[in-house]
Amino acid sequence: MKIETLAIHAGAAADPTTGSVAPPIHLSTNFIHGPASEEIHGYTYVRDKNPTQDRLETAMSALEGGEDALAFSSGMGATTAFFQTLAPHSHVIIPEDVYVHVRVLAATYFANWQLKFTSVDTQSPAAISAAVCPNTRVIWTETPSNPQMKIMDIPAAAKIARESGACLVVDNTFATPVLQRPLELGADVVMHSTTKYCGGHSDVQGGCLVFKQRAPLYDKLFHIRMVLGAVCSPFNSWLILRGLRTLPCRIERHSANAMAVAKALAQAKKVERVFYPGLPSHPGHEIAAAQMKLFGGMMSILVRGGWEEAVRVVSRVKVFQAATSLGGVESLIEHRASAEGEGSTSPRNLLRLSIGLEHPDDLIADLLQAMA
Repeated sequence: MKIETLAIHAGAAADPTTGSVAPPIHLSTNFIHGPASEEIHGYTYVRDKNPTQDRLETAMSALEGGEDALAFSSGMGATTAFFQTLAPHSHVIIPEDVYVHVRVLAATYFANWQLKFTSVDTQSPAAISAAVCPNTRVIWTETPSNPQMKIMDIPAAAKIARESGACLVVDNTFATPVLQRPLELGADVVMHSTTKYCGGHSDVQGGCLVFKQRAPLYDKLFHIRMVLGAVCSPFNSWLILRGLRTLPCRIERHSANAMAVAKALAQAKKVERVFYPGLPSHPGHEIAAAQMKLFGGMMSILVRGGWEEAVRVVSRVKVFQAATSLGGVESLIEHRASAEGEGSTSPRNLLRLSIGLEHPDDLIADLLQAMA
């Protein structure tokens, strides 16, 4: 079944009680059980599992092609829970260019959990391989990366992970399962911040882990989520599930708009560089073209003139909105170094753009007038 069809129908069986086509939201926090706490109806307590969240997990697993999935309260909730499955003294490889709070998590909390990590340029399979230790248990990756849009060769990283006995996790938030299929390319686990493109309307927070094989991680993570509480609420699960229905058509429009904007900005005098894997000038273009259907709606640019000029551009846009996060229908712009705060590794003149569903001519005109 094609992904456009799966997006509509996965987790969307008609309600058996009422026959409703739209999935119901089950808001109950608890469920009737037997006198000795026997599970009668398949559910006991909302922190364990609930019917709406189950539907979302079914849909996410189907879209990514995994055996199972677990939904969480946020992408960082999913990420943190995953690392909490590791035994003390395990070693983790993370990208140099990575979502800021993954880097903060590793730097701030790994030592408390007796974990070690190494940051490498995951664009280079040789660099990944060189960082592998006897106790390396996870290779954590983003492709495209946040915010510099670096591309990692998923099959090459998967080969390294297999040979070293490590688990390869790919954050597929930017690409989504519509554009990139990490599990088919050799990854073991896919992570999503479903807050972004999966929800798609800037009105919900969530995260998800999808497993190529259910064992051995699913049961460990189910227990961690239940005990520590990073569950996705029924209403948030419902909103994300609704967002998935339009994901393929939205992603195609995001990608088309981003390509148009990237080509225009590549010719703009005030732009020093455009980071977008759809451009042939991008160093990861050939790999991205091989492992992605299209190139997505995210890009970053370097503005000539440094920090001050980059911030000035953000202050002058009219169609773009200065806000964090990404993947909604509206176009967003953010000066990433100031947003990331102390310890940011982003260039001081980098702006991250989330290209929305407006007409690309209006987006291009807005950016050009802001740079004038």
